[in-house]
Amino acid sequence: MTFGMNNFDKNKLNKKQSRMLVETSYLSSATALIWIALYYLPIGGAFFRIALPLPLALLQIRRGTKAGVDGVFLTVLLLSILMGPLRGPLILFPYAILSFWLGFCWYKRYSWWLSWFVGVLIGTLGFIIRVFALSILVGENLWVIITRAGASIIEKFLDLTNIIFVPDVIQIQIVGVSLIVLQEIIFVLTLHLIAFWIFPRLKAHVPAPPPILSRLAILESQ
Repeated sequence: MTFGMNNFDKNKLNKKQSRMLVETSYLSSATALIWIALYYLPIGGAFFRIALPLPLALLQIRRGTKAGVDGVFLTVLLLSILMGPLRGPLILFPYAILSFWLGFCWYKRYSWWLSWFVGVLIGTLGFIIRVFALSILVGENLWVIITRAGASIIEKFLDLTNIIFVPDVIQIQIVGVSLIVLQEIIFVLTLHLIAFWIFPRLKAHVPAPPPILSRLAILESQ
């Protein structure tokens, strides 16, 4: 009996491990709920999209890289159970991978330029992968929407400048991808700003912005 009690005492989690376990569970669950809301609810898409990468990034800043990896794994596992093995893992592209990257950079106190630039690459590639994956799931080529958006931008530009020009498919595709990149530039910068404003109140500090962005970062506090 004494031997069993001693083994039990040795296997008990200490306070730090218990907190990491609880935070990993709660923040992973929060991420999964936000993803489900983004996927199924007809309203609030912009809010859910901005909020989605933040819980796992917060987890990594507070508890380290291992907790960040566990959080991503647990989120994907939970969503795979709730939404199926095809739709659940789509959160990886780009939100879970992006949240892990941002959390890693903020935890290591890397420059905003590095986390922003690579974050835009992750977001762009993840967006493209998600479009093709969803195209397979729904049985339609969803890239046509991006192509139409690119063609619309070119058409409006030609109307404003009165230039006679017929763009080819490659030029339209370039404009479409440029729109995705521009969207990700704004999106990832917004994540930096929100984290810089909110995370210190949750005892998770984000590196200071570069001087050129410092005025933008302090607007919220004024």
